[in-house]
Order: sequence, then structure tokens, then C-alpha cells
Amino acid sequence: MSENQADVIVVGAGPAGSTTAYHLAKAGLDVLLLEKTSFPREKICGDGLTPRAVTQLVRMGIDTSVDNGWLHNKGLRIMAGGVQLELDWPELASHPNYGLVRPRSDFDELLARQAKGAGVRLLENCNVSGPILDPRTSRIVGVTAKLGAGAGESGEAGASRAGAEVEFRAPLVVAADGNSTRLSIAMGLHKREDRPMGVAYRAYYKNPRHNDDYLESWLELTDSKHPDRLLPGYGWIFGMGDGTSNIGLGILDTSKAFGKVDYRDMMRRWLGGTPAEWELTEDNRTCPIRGAALPMGFNRKPHYTRGLLLVGDAGGMVNPFNGEGIAYAMESGELAARVIAQAKARTGTYDRELALSDYPRILAETYGGYYTLGRVFVKLIGNPKVMKLATQRGLSHPMLMKFTLKLLANLTDPRGGDAMDRIINGLAKVTPRA
Repeated sequence: MSENQADVIVVGAGPAGSTTAYHLAKAGLDVLLLEKTSFPREKICGDGLTPRAVTQLVRMGIDTSVDNGWLHNKGLRIMAGGVQLELDWPELASHPNYGLVRPRSDFDELLARQAKGAGVRLLENCNVSGPILDPRTSRIVGVTAKLGAGAGESGEAGASRAGAEVEFRAPLVVAADGNSTRLSIAMGLHKREDRPMGVAYRAYYKNPRHNDDYLESWLELTDSKHPDRLLPGYGWIFGMGDGTSNIGLGILDTSKAFGKVDYRDMMRRWLGGTPAEWELTEDNRTCPIRGAALPMGFNRKPHYTRGLLLVGDAGGMVNPFNGEGIAYAMESGELAARVIAQAKARTGTYDRELALSDYPRILAETYGGYYTLGRVFVKLIGNPKVMKLATQRGLSHPMLMKFTLKLLANLTDPRGGDAMDRIINGLAKVTPRA
């Protein structure tokens, strides 16, 4: 097989793409992983990982110990209406009882190098420009890409190929190119407007709270210029353990304020009302305030068509309940790799296609009902009165909040578990998977 051919091409070396490529290589397939930038590179993210994401890291053989540079956390601290409630991650058989924090600039490179170590051919500075289609069947059979300086496997191709338009060929392609997913759009797959969308903005601030044992979630944001008013959206403060905290805010398109506010001004007005000893001032901000979209609840379908599989944000797999994307990016990557490996092992065209067409069904069975519940939840909390009532009543009932944490973070044991697990799993099972 030539250097520009593979069993599978994966476009995008974020968490979804690197996880997909890793599991494909472990299954014995020849994989090309194409990344448009070079590592290390920054991504807009909260940098917090729930136990679901930790499970995926362990499945990739990654050492998640403190000695290996990971900051562990015990659970979630909820802030609302002047009240704070600390909730530990649940004790489960299916997931560990700790979360992690690691900057995306380091995290993504770690996953990509882990995939490379498994045998994946990683090409950086390789910007995919479009699909190559079989003119007879309209199936994708590869991609075209423009090479940047130093493009190639681990940079080996050198500057001599910079600017060159190159073709890469494979019978299957995985779109892991994020919310913008130019590859999916070029294949005719567009966003569904009946699915929720969020935006999030974040920056890093030097402050004394950087070694926090809990991820901190703010359900209400007070306007420091008008203390009697609430700003739209929600916020977070995640200590990074390096002298800084990742601080951000998000808003959903079910809010009337969506797309109509100055998010950077919102950040300043919220943080201006935090205690002075936290030192969350503009002088302590270490980088610009940047934003990114959060594609939720399967907002792009189908997840398989004509040789193309969608994973992670490309398939709109952010959890509508809490805005978490990394765990679902990695999980969908492993699911896609499992399906592709099964298809590759079959001899006939019909049998291979039958295996591949099972991928959307597996995703729907795994997340469909839960995401439908999430879409209902998003509509409800888009109403400020409902949100205010929920926080006022809920925070005074720790057992109810424990249930809420399990629901929002999707942390249950799928078989057995406690009564809360059985209720949440039952609800997800009987809810339509639209």
C-alpha cells in the first residue's frame, strides 16, 4: 500500500479522531490520521473531564495518574443563588470516581501521539479540502488535502511539499473535523435546525484557587454592574493546578439572549462580582477570551452514508444536559472503529455495507433516548423562571441534586446500579430516539 493509501482515513486529530484511529490501528487496520494544524495547538474548551472521559483514556492505555501530569478532581461544586453544594462523582462499576483537568493544547497531542504509537500514520499540517467521490456510486473513496510547511508523517515530508495538493485514498473515511466539518458538508450533510446549539467562551486567569478539588459550575451569573440582575447563561471555574484557572461561560440557543450579547463583556461583568481575594481581574487574564460552538443532540445526520462515518462534534454529539463533548467524541470514535473493523473482516460488498449501516443504530441505541431527554431539558432551562425555580428548590435537597448530577453527567451503571441509575436508564430507554 502506498504512503497515500490506507484502509481508513480519519480527518481531524482531536479527541474523536485520535481515539478512532487508535482503536482502528489496534484492530490491525492501516490508518491515516490527517490533522490540519501541528501540535501542540490550542482548542477552545473547558479542559474538564468527567469520569466518562477518564474511562476512555484508560481504554486507550493512557496513564491518568497525578505523577503523569493530570490534576484529579472529586466531583462538581454547584453555585447558584448564593448557595454552593459539593457533589462527589458517584461510585460506579462502569466509571471511576474521579475526573481530570488538562489543557487541550497538551491533551490533544497526548491522544494523537498515543494513536501514532499504536501504528497510526499521523500527518500534521495536512488541511483536507474535500472528498474524492466515485463517479459511479457517489461513495467517498478518499480526500484531497493541501500540505503546509513541514507536512507529512511526524513532519518528515519537509517543506518541499508545502502548498501541494495531494490525494489520499481509502475505501472508508471518518469525519472527525469538528463542528465546522467541511468534509460532511461537502458530502451534503448539513446541520439540523431542530437540535440545540450552544456557544461557550473561555480564558485563563492567574488566581489562588487553581488547585481546586472540584469542578465548579455556576447556574446563575450575577451582573456586577447591576447586582439585582442575572446575566443569561451559565459559567464554570476549573482550576488547572498550574497557577491558573480555566474560566468560561456558555449560553444555549433556547435563550432569548442567544447571539445578541457581548460575551466578553458578560465575562467581565460576572467576574467583577466575585470575591476580591479570588483575584479574577482583567490584569490576571493570561490570554484573549475566545469562543466556540457546541453542537448538541445529534445535530448532523446520518452518521453513516456512502463510506463516510461521523464522530464527535462532526456528528453533533455534545451532551445537551451539560455541554460535555470530549467523552462522547472518544466514545463515538471507539464505536465507529469497532463497526469498521467488523466491516473490514467481511468479504462481500453487501455484508460490509450491512455492518457499516449498523453504526447509526448503535449510536441511537446508546445515546438517542438520553439526548431526546436533553433536548427537553434545554427547552425548559431556556426559560429563566423555570431555571430560577429549579435552582431554588433543588439546591436545598442534596439527594435530588445527587440524582441530577447523575442525570446531567450521564453517570450510571448500565446494568444494575442503584435506584437512581435504574430510573435514569429506564427513562432513556423508553424515550423516543428521534
